[in-house]
Amino acid sequence: MNIQEELFALRDEGYAAFQQKLIPGVPAERVIGVRVPELRKLAKQVSKDPSRAAFLEELPHAYYDEDLLHALLIAEEKDFARCLEETEAFLPFVDNWAVCDIFSPKVFAKHKEELLQRIRIWAKSEKTYICRFGIGMLMQHFLDADFDAAYLEIPAAVQSEEYYVNMMLAWFFATALAKQWEATIPYLENKRLARWTHNKAIQKARESYRISAAEKEYLKRLKC
Repeated sequence: MNIQEELFALRDEGYAAFQQKLIPGVPAERVIGVRVPELRKLAKQVSKDPSRAAFLEELPHAYYDEDLLHALLIAEEKDFARCLEETEAFLPFVDNWAVCDIFSPKVFAKHKEELLQRIRIWAKSEKTYICRFGIGMLMQHFLDADFDAAYLEIPAAVQSEEYYVNMMLAWFFATALAKQWEATIPYLENKRLARWTHNKAIQKARESYRISAAEKEYLKRLKC
């Protein structure tokens, strides 16, 4: 299978123009314009095709859509060790929030202990999207049944000037407030986060339907 040809066959120029506005750091010529549902269908086809292995080794890719497809292909990998190896190989090439945030390997949910070890490492990375990915995985997998209040120290320890890291931190703490209010609210009360992140987390939490009116009013008083 010629994967690049398959992507261009699915091109939607109007969608490409729309995508370019959402990912300003990605040059327009790198955006083919394939919609995500079509990418997911293609990923399922490629995952069963001999071309998969060669495609995953072709880094860096020429096109943004290839990066999205790459992330979706890894997400379909059922062997945890192989999935983690492919994840580690790909992460240094992730250069925008959209690829970072679509990247969510399914098998991670079955290997929480090993995943947490990697999250601790990713969250300390100075590379913007490796750090963002680590915090995103913590948010996705460790704010529900597997929650431990000690895990909140992982994002709280991150210090960054990068917008896309700080936005993820704000998103994380807003979600944590919705799911684990009692454990999370001291981080806002004690101003453990950088000022911008602190205020953005409050804003996002107050926009959430999962936060009560009383909690939203209390958060409003915590802005700084």
